[in-house]
Amino acid sequence: MIRMKFVSAFVLFFLTLQASGQVLHFSQYFNSPLLVNPANTGFNPDYSYRIGGNYRSQWANFGSNYNTMSAWADARVLEDRFENGWLGIGGSLIKDVAGSGSLSTTGAYGSIAYHQMLGYNSLLSGGFTLGYVQKRIDISKLNFDNQWNGNFFDITIPSNEPFAYNQVGYLDLNMGLNYAYFASDNVYFNAGVSIDHVNKPQESFFSSSVVDTRVNRRFNAFVNASIKIENLWIVNPNIYVSKMGASWETILGMNANRNLSGDGFQQLIVGLYYRNHDALIPMIGYQVNDLKFTINYDATISTLGNLNGTRGAYELSIVKSGIFTTSNNAIKCPTVKF
Repeated sequence: MIRMKFVSAFVLFFLTLQASGQVLHFSQYFNSPLLVNPANTGFNPDYSYRIGGNYRSQWANFGSNYNTMSAWADARVLEDRFENGWLGIGGSLIKDVAGSGSLSTTGAYGSIAYHQMLGYNSLLSGGFTLGYVQKRIDISKLNFDNQWNGNFFDITIPSNEPFAYNQVGYLDLNMGLNYAYFASDNVYFNAGVSIDHVNKPQESFFSSSVVDTRVNRRFNAFVNASIKIENLWIVNPNIYVSKMGASWETILGMNANRNLSGDGFQQLIVGLYYRNHDALIPMIGYQVNDLKFTINYDATISTLGNLNGTRGAYELSIVKSGIFTTSNNAIKCPTVKF
């Protein structure tokens, strides 16, 4: 019984660490572009705007799910005000809930990016995101070592933990660069780098006189490509790498769109990804015109599988693209499409 209590305490501590470092943890990172890199804001060839949503649920075997949700939107603007360039504006919301609501994170971000064509075949983009993040914890739901009476955790015993707040808030600044190369109507390459938490905001439920905890900068990079094979397939190999403090995350793999209707109106989406030392990630989706649904499952292959029964996470994304009726599409980007 005591051993199980300590295991539960360790899992709660692990969840807390994961949530405190959370900026992005979507396997379908390519379907949450504003969270990956601010320079993605307004970069959507052939469309004026995008609206998307993401939902992820994981660690259900640890008592309560750890859920991550986001909603985002962006648009191309002022296409007729710049020579071969335009602005992108957007916004995103993200919310994490760890355990039974013991630790939650809510963030609201606004982003802006500028995109400039370099000749006829390449594009350079730079962007910034500024947001406000609030973290909240319900201390009454937590147990500490001082409350162990030898048989069970007694919440009437003082924890003697020096908590000063049950919620904290701070401004968060991110920035990034993207480069795209359109080799032909059938081949496209894109790469980007970004830095999250440029201002290293202070984040702690304790007084600054007790501990001065700051959010580490997070460094992200991605490379992807789109390759059209006749009029049947568009293959999209990609890789995403992120480093925050001493922690690394790498996701690599490929997804592909199969033309079902001949004109690209209906498409089947299939893919397979790998997160280093953690999970295999099969995915499947369906696209109807400009509306895309994709779902994936993270199958745990790490030692964590011994605790969660190899149950990983599932994730759903929805993305809708469109064109403003008043848009003159002054800037034409090459793109790979059916």
